[in-house]
Amino acid sequence: MTALSTPHHRSRVSLSGWSGRTIGGLLLLLFVLFFVIPIVWLLLAVTKSSHELVVGNPFSLGSWADFTANWNQLFSFQDGAVTGWIGNSAFYTVGALVITLLVSIPAGYALALTEFRFRRTLLVLTLVVMLIPNTALVLPIFLELNAVGLIGSPLSVILPMSFFPFGVYLTYIYFSTSIPRDLLAAARIDGCSEVQVFTRIALPLAAPVVALVAFFSFVQNWNNFFLPFVMLPSSDGYPIQVGLTSLLASTPAFNPSSAGSDSVQLPTLALATIVSILPVLIVFLFSQRFLVTGMTAGGTKE
Repeated sequence: MTALSTPHHRSRVSLSGWSGRTIGGLLLLLFVLFFVIPIVWLLLAVTKSSHELVVGNPFSLGSWADFTANWNQLFSFQDGAVTGWIGNSAFYTVGALVITLLVSIPAGYALALTEFRFRRTLLVLTLVVMLIPNTALVLPIFLELNAVGLIGSPLSVILPMSFFPFGVYLTYIYFSTSIPRDLLAAARIDGCSEVQVFTRIALPLAAPVVALVAFFSFVQNWNNFFLPFVMLPSSDGYPIQVGLTSLLASTPAFNPSSAGSDSVQLPTLALATIVSILPVLIVFLFSQRFLVTGMTAGGTKE
């Protein structure tokens, strides 16, 4: 009886496994198509004229001449405003990133490996603030900066962007799980001060998590829209993400009243979108190895 039922049971198991893999593969293919098709369309749109984009095959390749025309129209918009917006984004993002690293890494180290009053309270506050949406903090931050007269200045964007509790928490997790306390104790016995223990021992070992915090901070700051939109009243100080709204408002397809000599066509708007995300893509491609190392660094206990 057992011998007769075993092959049938095995066939059912293999059929079930095959069906599960097939369904999983189809679902994965569906998700890939869902995300890839819009990206492919966007990349092809920048090589077409406005008329060809509307009436032609959505997945046909345009021409180099149309791409050049779209490029020239984008960077001649409002006398080269796009170039200034990209420079503003780089300035705000890098400035906030430097302050974030100078604050988050030592703060995470202190919370993980030192003892002081209210340490646990600060850790709980960090977790609570990390759960608050950034947009909910924009209004109180605006009132504070307005009280000290910083609205409209680069500091009104850089300082709030530098507030990155998630980076503190990542650093805290890394130092709590991946740095041997005996190694730090040995450095103290050898005469190192706490600052020397941090800078000479802990910080070099924390290179993966520093890269991870830097990447997340860079992406969040570069893509930040609402904060600079509220803090900067003049378009001269806009980052590229806020500047896209000016391009959108100058596109007749979305704003019919904008038709004129300075209007922006749909392929040019698509090109502006690609240009705005290109720095994040480049940073990601060059930092993959550090990101993977940082994400897995805290996976083992001491």
